[in-house]
Amino acid sequence: MKRVFGDLHLRLDVKDRAEMVRVMRRVAALGYGLVGVPLAAETRGEEVGRLREVFGGVGLDFVSRVDLRPRNAGELVRVLRRVRRRFEVVCVLCENKIVARQAARDRRVDLLSFPLLDFRRRFFDEAEAELASVGLSALEVDVKPLLVLEGAARVRLLSWLRREISVARRFGVPVVVSSGVSAELLLRKPREMAALGFLFGLDKVSGLDAVSRNAGAIVERNREKLSAGFVAPGIRVVKEGRDC
Repeated sequence: MKRVFGDLHLRLDVKDRAEMVRVMRRVAALGYGLVGVPLAAETRGEEVGRLREVFGGVGLDFVSRVDLRPRNAGELVRVLRRVRRRFEVVCVLCENKIVARQAARDRRVDLLSFPLLDFRRRFFDEAEAELASVGLSALEVDVKPLLVLEGAARVRLLSWLRREISVARRFGVPVVVSSGVSAELLLRKPREMAALGFLFGLDKVSGLDAVSRNAGAIVERNREKLSAGFVAPGIRVVKEGRDC
């Protein structure tokens, strides 16, 4: 089966429609088919529908995404109740251990992101990975820091990413490699993104999966859950009424 490459974290300014379309055409030309864009939690369904049409016009499958930055576990649970049924991908930016643990165990969370470059405050360890393996979350790695950092800072980041990826693979936690970029100059082809994965411990197949199948599986699973006929995994309402 042909791979559909995806970037679940393309940071576009959706209010600047002309610039957004220009970048989207570039993204499609690079070989992507699936693109996730982080939106404000207050974004209405009508706006998501309009974005889906615009993206479809250039041959891209639009994925609605929300990034949550909760201060504590209680705040995360409250926000998840409000946004889970409105977005196809929910990512939690884990900036403290309590939030990281809660996000990993909560099945409403799709992606765990550890944006801090202070490596003493990154919390993806064996305990986190074990929770994520049960909670169905994936570990997201943005390549932007690897493209913009230099010298010792880049070396330290690569070393830490190798540890985190090793833990994720040991516990069967999927890895999703995204761009995290907002500048067209930093865009890379999907296979170049997969090749960057080699720097932090992904082999050829797992690197390609990280920019295709792993992202696609999350979107497919959530689109099924958000569909009108969904009841539970594997159970759908096919027909309603007295004739059933």
